[in-house]
Amino acid sequence: MRDVLKEAVPGLSTEETRLLPTGYHLVGDIAILSLNPSMRPHFPAIGEAARKELKAAAICARTGPVVGELRLPQVELIAGKKTETTHTENGILYHLDVAKVMFSKGNASERGRLAAVVKKGETVVDMFAGIGYFSLPIAKTGNPRTVYAIELNPVAMEFLKQNIRLNNLVGKVTPILGDSRNVPMGSVADRVIMGYLPDTWRYLEAALSYLKPEGGTIHYHDVYPKESLWDEPVERLEKYAFKYGLKLQRASNKKVVKQYSPGKYHIVIDAVFKAY
Repeated sequence: MRDVLKEAVPGLSTEETRLLPTGYHLVGDIAILSLNPSMRPHFPAIGEAARKELKAAAICARTGPVVGELRLPQVELIAGKKTETTHTENGILYHLDVAKVMFSKGNASERGRLAAVVKKGETVVDMFAGIGYFSLPIAKTGNPRTVYAIELNPVAMEFLKQNIRLNNLVGKVTPILGDSRNVPMGSVADRVIMGYLPDTWRYLEAALSYLKPEGGTIHYHDVYPKESLWDEPVERLEKYAFKYGLKLQRASNKKVVKQYSPGKYHIVIDAVFKAY
């Protein structure tokens, strides 16, 4: 991609050439390039060159990380006429606006894995449902009793509702708009999904309160420095469990999903809890 853009975009300095992206993410028929904001004067030329090369409906620039509790993307349209698209992954249709809600393709394998480990008849609480990243594949292939999909961002909630209908999952996924720390769910869950970053540990008390009294499984995503793996996250899970009369029976599938920032990693742990 860098070589293509270097040839197609005139007037680039040596430093600007080094800032050109080496790759792209394709979400539906929209390609997203990571671009330094200092390159903004060249965005139109970069966008048109990339659209021609990739034959995409539109090109967007990602100018920074996802921000805030609403997980807002820093993405803007630089070529084409739309930011809404429908992305297909593992047989699931995700309709979204890439400039308004996040979509991490790096979690694709984890979304597929979770759908496979959910057991028939389970009640699942997805604390950070977004547009249905985990809720939809779990409901489609995992055969749970129900999935409660909680989301704080009202824009993401509207796309979640669309996606429930789009995937014929009405009645299997229950969308709930609100802060997952304050939703009066009760102790109903066999399994809780915590697909949020960073500082996910701040929501552990709520996650544990959703588990049935006899316990259950929490899929705990968070960010930790490499030197803290895996003692720090496991100790944290043990400490919070004790407050709810539960013990950490097993911490399995300890996995690095991807690098989050220099020296820090997005990790996931399948934490199984039991009552004392």
